[in-house]
Amino acid sequence: MISVKRRIEVKNTPTGKRLVLASSAAAPAEPPQPEARVPNVSRLLALAIRFEEQIRSGAVCDQSALARRLKVTQPRMTQIMNLTLLAPAIQEQVLSMKVFSGGRDPVNERRLRRIAGEPCWRRQMEMWHRIALKAPH
Repeated sequence: MISVKRRIEVKNTPTGKRLVLASSAAAPAEPPQPEARVPNVSRLLALAIRFEEQIRSGAVCDQSALARRLKVTQPRMTQIMNLTLLAPAIQEQVLSMKVFSGGRDPVNERRLRRIAGEPCWRRQMEMWHRIALKAPH
């Protein structure tokens, strides 16, 4: 004879439905660990650099064609491509940002776009240091 021990929980949802949750008594369920991921700004900057190379090599004629191919709007493509206007030192730091688990990205893309809009690299570095000091490491 086989016997199976299970613990059954019944929870009420806000809509009034009842959920029956069954779990094994032998092994308690561990909460899932958040997956480690690369910050979004690092990915976007890497894409922008790659897109710029494609345009320079002639694989794509311009940003508009690239936007159509990727099915994004032209303003969004401009936002992504403007990340290449960052000072080289900032680009290097953004591309080498550490992989992190869960939570918000350490650096917000909107803030990075604001820095890229500054034409002077020295001022860009000053703005970057203010943001980088606030970012969790």
